[in-house]
Amino acid sequence: MPLETEGFLTLEELKAQTKYPSEERFQKGPVAVIECTRQIPCNPCEGACNFGAIHIGEPITNLPCLDENKCTGCGMCVARCPGLAIFVVDKTYSATQGTVSFPYEYYPTPQKGQEVEAVDRSGKAVGKGTVVRVLNPQSFDRTPVVTVAVDLDKVEEVRSIKRLQRS
Repeated sequence: MPLETEGFLTLEELKAQTKYPSEERFQKGPVAVIECTRQIPCNPCEGACNFGAIHIGEPITNLPCLDENKCTGCGMCVARCPGLAIFVVDKTYSATQGTVSFPYEYYPTPQKGQEVEAVDRSGKAVGKGTVVRVLNPQSFDRTPVVTVAVDLDKVEEVRSIKRLQRS
């Protein structure tokens, strides 16, 4: 069990422990993937979703549950999650690539068009990616959300990028 022994989830553990989006939903466009597995008092993601797609309810220690049919993949929940445990995956970006959007709290912030090294949940490099968007409005409270295009076979594994070097 890598979560207990290594500190990160495998894709198999994630699918077994959380309400993971169906392949049918992935084929409709961007959708949130919630990788929160600790029952702690937390609910900013629920309030961030204007579509009611994330539900925690009572008690506040419930794990967030995604209603994939209500999720538009807007990504408002990504920056609001203090645990950095929500991502948006789009398997429909192109015939050969998908995108992964994730919070990025390091400097320097990547720039659109930049080639980066994509990493998995353990921090291991899994391939190259290209930054297609960086969102950092004031409402995100200084947590940029970076979207990277990667090979389609990597979108369910990629969860960040290798930290960029300061110039």
